[in-house]
Amino acid sequence: MIDRSGTAYQLTPMGTIIETETLDHALDIVKKAYGLLEGDCNRVYSSLKIDIRQGKSDRLNKKIESVEKKMGRSVKR
Repeated sequence: MIDRSGTAYQLTPMGTIIETETLDHALDIVKKAYGLLEGDCNRVYSSLKIDIRQGKSDRLNKKIESVEKKMGRSVKR
């Protein structure tokens, strides 16, 4: 569902990171995910961290690039 939404995201071993422009958009994705999972699961668990920064985009990649620049090398992804 997240992949089909067109929202920037990154799947990690510990969860999925999404990048949106607004809090409402982020919460809408969470609500849709819960709606899909509730029918098949007795329990749905989530842990949310929300970081809203106006006027910035592609932060999923730029944050990692910033760390790599400071380290002077690539990091494992």
